[in-house]
Amino acid sequence: MQPQLQRYFNRELSWLDFNRRVLEEVLDPTNPLLERVRFFGIVGSNLDEFFEIRVAGLKQQILSGVSRLEPDGMLPVDCLKEVRRRVRGMVREMDRCWLEELKPGLAEKGIYFLERNQLTPEEWGWLEEFFQKHLLPRLSPLAVAPTHPWPLVTNKVVHILVHGRFPPLIGEGRKQRRLAVVPLPQDVPRLIQLPKESRGARFVFLGDVIRWFLDRLFFGVEILGAWCFRFTRNSELYLNETDLRDLLTQIEEGIRRRLKGAVVRVEVEAGAPDWVKKKLLQVAQIDPEDLYEVQGPLVPRDLECLCSDRKFRHLCFPSYAAPVVRPLRGKNDLFAAIRKQDILLHHPYENFESIIQLLQQAAADPHVVAIKQTLYRTGDDRQIPNALIEAALNGKQVTVVVELKARFDEERNIRWAKTLREAGAQVIFGLQGLKVHCKMLLIVRSENGQLRRYLHLGTGNYNPDTARLYADLGLLTCDPELADEAQYLFLVLTGLCRYRPTKALLVAPFDLHQRMLGLIDREIQNVQKGLPARIIAKMNALVESTMIDKLYEASQKGVSIDLIVRGICCLRPGVPGLSERIRVRSIIGRFLEHSRVFYFENGGRPELYIGSADWMPRNLYRRVETVFPIKDGRLRDRILKEVLQLQLADNIRARVLQPDGSYIRLHPQSDQPEIDCQKILMEKKIQELLHEERSKIDMENIGHRLVPKQEL
Repeated sequence: MQPQLQRYFNRELSWLDFNRRVLEEVLDPTNPLLERVRFFGIVGSNLDEFFEIRVAGLKQQILSGVSRLEPDGMLPVDCLKEVRRRVRGMVREMDRCWLEELKPGLAEKGIYFLERNQLTPEEWGWLEEFFQKHLLPRLSPLAVAPTHPWPLVTNKVVHILVHGRFPPLIGEGRKQRRLAVVPLPQDVPRLIQLPKESRGARFVFLGDVIRWFLDRLFFGVEILGAWCFRFTRNSELYLNETDLRDLLTQIEEGIRRRLKGAVVRVEVEAGAPDWVKKKLLQVAQIDPEDLYEVQGPLVPRDLECLCSDRKFRHLCFPSYAAPVVRPLRGKNDLFAAIRKQDILLHHPYENFESIIQLLQQAAADPHVVAIKQTLYRTGDDRQIPNALIEAALNGKQVTVVVELKARFDEERNIRWAKTLREAGAQVIFGLQGLKVHCKMLLIVRSENGQLRRYLHLGTGNYNPDTARLYADLGLLTCDPELADEAQYLFLVLTGLCRYRPTKALLVAPFDLHQRMLGLIDREIQNVQKGLPARIIAKMNALVESTMIDKLYEASQKGVSIDLIVRGICCLRPGVPGLSERIRVRSIIGRFLEHSRVFYFENGGRPELYIGSADWMPRNLYRRVETVFPIKDGRLRDRILKEVLQLQLADNIRARVLQPDGSYIRLHPQSDQPEIDCQKILMEKKIQELLHEERSKIDMENIGHRLVPKQEL
């Protein structure tokens, strides 16, 4: 038995390793320039959430005096120390990349970020008018004085700290040194584009514009200095599950409390004097180790607006228009197509619009009597909620489970929940003590005097925006067993009735964990019998220790195991005597790998499951999740080849986890072809579509040739 310290990687540090892999995409010069900028923004926003939730949690453990060892052997105080060290290194790399690569590279392409001395007189005049008309009415400078206490610094909002000599409000007198804080308005773009000129696209940052015109905000004040800064606060929602008030009220109160959460990080632009940094730390009430000086943009994601600008499309990945999945292509009656066969959807390679079209068809169809759906993250796109609203207004029974606790989507989900309820839908606001994370849509239709159920189960959210960016799988089916069990699960969610085991669906927090362990045990038994045994598992994160221990056991007994884990992986692969038959890789590419797929060789009778659950404690014990079998052998083989085998062959986007915790990026050998799994899939779908179109044209030509000449 290996010592416990060697069995697991630390969860927080493994997450930072994942974000470093994203940072590698920023640093990779083979990526299109604006895609590097997009990854730059993702790295920054990932760090924001990491501090808001994970670092905040570490700090709370330390304040509470928690001294127990984590499964990886680290104390919270030691983990926080290492987190700070690694994040500081990451910030330095981001700054260097921005100053030495991204900003100069953009300038070479005609995209400029200007300082005050680089503006023409005409541009300065335009900015002056812009400030007067569009910014000044929005700004509320907040002086710090005995009658003006330090203002609330809102979470993640950039503020300007102003230092100046302030005159008396009335009469003559000596000017006094004081501070003031100016929050940047949230409804104004962070990048201000100057009027078009032949010299390319010229931008200035909003914070700089306000700083240049501070004399318009502070009349008679001698400005001595101004520095942009930002606080990151603890943003976890702490709900009292014993509180008998409704969940909606609790979450609305929790969102308001976020504004005043404890500060966990201070960011300030580089060059701020020591006394400014000391003052910010004093106000934030945190340690000097939690202050980060930034030479680049304080909010890297502010640059992402460039990626959506049509003028700069040539600096992004080639555009990709996802085709409709073949069985639904050209079909007006989607119900008839689903009755004919199970249909697999692979987003974003195949169009998500089919799900929206199915809901819209159901809303208008007089034969549809009921629609039941779970919603976790819907985004701002209105098509799915509008279809549900239309269905309710058309008299159909609409039941929607809206998860109000979906982190950072709480306010949006509250709005949708209220709108759906006002339209007449039955809305369940999640469950106390559990998040409803499963992805289910059940449509009940009356056909020939009987009720038939149409079911969609998936790995990703019902969100058209993320469906274009996240790689996910979904199944459309009329399978009676799956429909029965999905219908029963909706009864559990809406009626709070006692759960009884299901046969096909594996459901957390009830039996998913134990049944997954059982599937691994079966592979162990098969290898001991001399039967084929293999496990391939793809997920976003692998953290839960009993699942890791069971994989270790399977490896020791002779089972071959391949894991494709995009993010956190606490399992240590390749350790002799512990995990030598386990290989772990991570795919980071254009699309976020989000699907969860679990393949078991089963003695030569393979079984394959997909679903919404990662192997993390939260997914296995604190969320309602579904994992379901792919029964159709044709679809099972497609997932095996199109997802698992292709990603295991990838030598462009894949990084392989080493026993020491480092990741090695693969590169094709001189005699090997380049295998970029995401690029290959896009090309495959386009070729399938082109082949189908050519076949149609050929058939039309054949038809014309068969028609008698006199009929033409």
